[in-house]
Amino acid sequence: MEITEIRIHLRNEERLKAFATVTFDNTFVVHNMKIVNGNKGLIVCMPSRKIKDGTYKDIAHPITNEFRSKLENAVIKEYEKALKEQGSSAAAQKK
Repeated sequence: MEITEIRIHLRNEERLKAFATVTFDNTFVVHNMKIVNGNKGLIVCMPSRKIKDGTYKDIAHPITNEFRSKLENAVIKEYEKALKEQGSSAAAQKK
C-alpha cells in the first residue's frame, strides 16, 4: 500500500497543529488525522470517536509498526513542508 497524497490543514492552536487527509493507492482516503504537539514532540493521532465510557477509540489505524512509522514520517514531513510554504507566503505578502 502506497501513500499517494497527503493534504495538510494547518491550525493555529497550542497543541493541535494540523489535520491531515491521507490517500492510499489513489483509491482510499482517511480524513481527520491530527498532528499534535505532544510532550516529546509532534505526534500523529489516528481519527477516533468518543465511546459511551468517555474514552476514545481509533476508527482507522495501521496494523504494523513498520507502516505506522512510514505513515507518521510522511505526514510530519508534509506538515513541515506546509509550515515552510505558509512562512514563505506570509513573507511575500509583507513585501
